[in-house]
Amino acid sequence: MKRVLLVLVTGLMLGAFAATQAKLPAPAPKTDAQKAAEAEKAAAAKAKEGAELAKAQDKAVANYKRNHAAMGKK
Repeated sequence: MKRVLLVLVTGLMLGAFAATQAKLPAPAPKTDAQKAAEAEKAAAAKAKEGAELAKAQDKAVANYKRNHAAMGKK
């Protein structure tokens, strides 16, 4: 049992050491089309977030006004 555990731990240590020494190749440089696509995607995401924020703010204001009107406050 001890021998199996020793072999297992040794294998894990060797695997961890090999993983730290491995180097991945450098990523390929992005083309202008890829850069433009990423910029367009980021702009679309920002616009969507802005629209969602505005909708949530409008909902909060409507809720605030409705509750204060129900309580008799101005």
